[in-house]
Amino acid sequence: MAPEFSGHVLIIEDEPVIALELEILLGDLGFRSFDVADCPQDALACAKAHRPQLITADYRIFSGTGVEAVQLITAEVGEIPVVYVTGNPDMLPDGAASAVVDKPISPTALAAACVRAGKRGQLDG
Repeated sequence: MAPEFSGHVLIIEDEPVIALELEILLGDLGFRSFDVADCPQDALACAKAHRPQLITADYRIFSGTGVEAVQLITAEVGEIPVVYVTGNPDMLPDGAASAVVDKPISPTALAAACVRAGKRGQLDG
């Protein structure tokens, strides 16, 4: 009864090992391609070059926050479902709490957050 996903994911994460872990876990859920960005400007450039079906964002990243990156992307590309993967869930804005995965990452929690983000943002496969 595991959810099946597909498509492209933008991973906004400044720790390469965690970005790789997310890529593997999201690949296990069915997502097929990934971009990784470690700062808001790179995240925006990635989203403009290849619009993702899902964004995962850490709160603390280089030169800003994942929230800032998501706001930039939303302003230029439109709404995209977001899962925040962070050790700082208390720093997230209101409304983000339904699709948050605390670090260390639990594969089950990540899958559930993808489902919640998809319901909020009509995640298409």
